[in-house]
Amino acid sequence: MKHLNALNTIYGLGGKKMKLLMNFFETSEKIWQAPLAELVKSGVGEKIANKIVEARPSIDPQAEWEKLEEENILAISLTDPRYPTLLKQIPDNPYVIYMKGDLSCLDLPLIAIVGSRKLTDYGNRVTRGFAKELASNNICVVSGLAFGIDAMAHRGALDAKGRTIAVLGNSLDNESISPRSNFQLSEEIISNGGLLISEFPVKTTADVWTFPARNRIMAGMSLGTLVVEAAEKSGSLITANLALDYNREVFAIPGSIFSPQSVATHKLIKAGAKLTTSVKDILEELRLDLPIANEQIQQKSCNLNLNPQEEKIYNFLTHESLHIDTIAKLTTLDTSTISSILAILEIKGAIKNVGGQNYIKL
Repeated sequence: MKHLNALNTIYGLGGKKMKLLMNFFETSEKIWQAPLAELVKSGVGEKIANKIVEARPSIDPQAEWEKLEEENILAISLTDPRYPTLLKQIPDNPYVIYMKGDLSCLDLPLIAIVGSRKLTDYGNRVTRGFAKELASNNICVVSGLAFGIDAMAHRGALDAKGRTIAVLGNSLDNESISPRSNFQLSEEIISNGGLLISEFPVKTTADVWTFPARNRIMAGMSLGTLVVEAAEKSGSLITANLALDYNREVFAIPGSIFSPQSVATHKLIKAGAKLTTSVKDILEELRLDLPIANEQIQQKSCNLNLNPQEEKIYNFLTHESLHIDTIAKLTTLDTSTISSILAILEIKGAIKNVGGQNYIKL
């Protein structure tokens, strides 16, 4: 990872180029040592190959790595099993991500909450209330640590002593956390078992282009995105549209027809986003409100002698059909693992394939 982190400090070397390089060279050390001609052969193009060759003399991989260690920042690659499962599925995912905090919150269902920086009192109350209730239901709230809706989403999760993830448009070193007025909030997120995530190497400050990049991570790693308040040209629409592109659910809170902060949310509802007036709407749509509800079903689960992964999938299934892609989103397991487990569950007589990779609980 030391040389991969060093490569990630080279501006313009994004996730797709990094994948090409790693597929060609197999190790980041070989990329770091490769001559120009070999870099060009990898398929990244002459311009990027030249950038790498020109940048390497001024970058000390060991010194860059020590900067991460000093800040307690973990760097992982796309091939690391700790990389967020749903984020792996999007086509433009970052090859390297940085994390600070407790990675175990990535095992929870993730719901993103986004909206305007200029929130109204209504938006404040809705955001904080929804985030608190989601966190109370053992869902991890994802947002961007910005002013307004983002900050209230994190605060609401913390109100419930729940877990929350902040995806940042800057690096995770203390000096670069932005906005500075939310630095204390970032510390509270970590101290309460949450996580900070970024794709940017240390000493990267927030800029106009870093926020759309951050938005794709929020949308990509979450089961769904809730838009609370957003003006007509709000950046929150970028996140919502990305969520749709990634085949994720989009939820929108209705507001006053007279409020400019509700224009975009109403447009989203007209375009097909789920009109959301309670947390129950989100839980039902994502089937996150379907724990084993009575002793009879619990007993059946025990009699089937299911292992933890089998039980995890079995508990999400109901008597209404569920597609394998939806099961993958809910369980955060990869589809090959899910296919094997579903076959076993069917042999055990616990579930049934009703066609088209749709499954029901028996």
